[in-house]
Amino acid sequence: MRVTRTLRATIGAALTGALFLTTGGSAVADQTRDAQWPLTAFGAQDIWKQSTGKGVTVAVIEDAFRTAHQDLSGQFLPGKDFPNATGEASAPVKPGGDIRDHGTGMVGVIAGHGHGPGGSAGVKGLSPGVKILPLTAGKNTPDATRYAVDHGADVINMSFVADPNTPDMCESIHYAVEQGVVVVAGVGNDGMQEKNLPAACPGAIGVGAVDEYGKVWEESNYNSTVDLLAPGVDVPVLAGKSDDAYGTSNGTSIATAYVSATAALLREKFPDLTPGQIANRLVKTAGLTPSKKNLDLPDAHYGYGYIIPEAALNKDIPAGPAQGPLPMPKGKASKTPVVAGADKGQNPNQPMGPSDKLMLFGGIGVGALVVVGIVAGVVIAMRRRNNTRTQAWG
Repeated sequence: MRVTRTLRATIGAALTGALFLTTGGSAVADQTRDAQWPLTAFGAQDIWKQSTGKGVTVAVIEDAFRTAHQDLSGQFLPGKDFPNATGEASAPVKPGGDIRDHGTGMVGVIAGHGHGPGGSAGVKGLSPGVKILPLTAGKNTPDATRYAVDHGADVINMSFVADPNTPDMCESIHYAVEQGVVVVAGVGNDGMQEKNLPAACPGAIGVGAVDEYGKVWEESNYNSTVDLLAPGVDVPVLAGKSDDAYGTSNGTSIATAYVSATAALLREKFPDLTPGQIANRLVKTAGLTPSKKNLDLPDAHYGYGYIIPEAALNKDIPAGPAQGPLPMPKGKASKTPVVAGADKGQNPNQPMGPSDKLMLFGGIGVGALVVVGIVAGVVIAMRRRNNTRTQAWG
């Protein structure tokens, strides 16, 4: 019998990796729900007594969605497409895959409500009370970001890395946080020091992946853009060629979705906090395993630690400065999108920003970006997993 060691988050205590044991023969009737170790680790049942994200809108920017999946019915608001000029999708799909898998998987982690009696089967998200604003965007990610801000998004989930050569990505994130929207982005799946946008944009919360023992996933990128960690290894997701299909996946994409879900929980309980103050609650309550307690934080691999949603909701933490503890954009955001080919020197607040995104799917990583005053080469590492059971999503 397979025994899975899981983590339990409690108020004021870090995850220890030794507090809960679940087995394949547990009383949970549904195999997929039983395998959702992050919900056990977070103590989701207790969290939902305080907040489910009700009244909060999370915009999810992806290539496509399976909106009719049985675990997502009723969760989607009317969305919008931002197609590339050529109409092609931005994320390559491995043979036999479905372009909707990545986006559907992220929405399930955030807002899945399961199915069956009491929603007891299938995938349940960490913030099942939210509504999802689905935005499909290829090379027009900044346009989708601005649209989300202008159409009621409280949180924007960016489970992708982006091409660093097109303007307006960072400026659009600047616009979002200035308007009170929390932006969360994955750091990438190369297992390297490469920095990627949008996680490297000031104002975005950069997220890496951790396993059920509190250890950083070996393919999670490590650098100064890593702010927080969240579950991203062996996580059940909505994926497959039907509206009742499931899979298991790894990646910083999944971790990003869990941080977005936690931000939504905080938004319901603390609607007046700024994005920086939401980030402050996440940072001040983040945890580390005992072996990592002496790290000098933020650490390139661990950031400030892994999120503990229950503590973020309940711990007595002063709101603090509006900017919060993470790097934020300076000055006023431009209300006008930056025109491709414009002189970037005219806007000192905008690092090189992309709109051509690549979903972190199948271990895709886009390395190297332009940071203030430094020009690095672009490295694109394409790694595919052929295992039909487990996929890697950034």
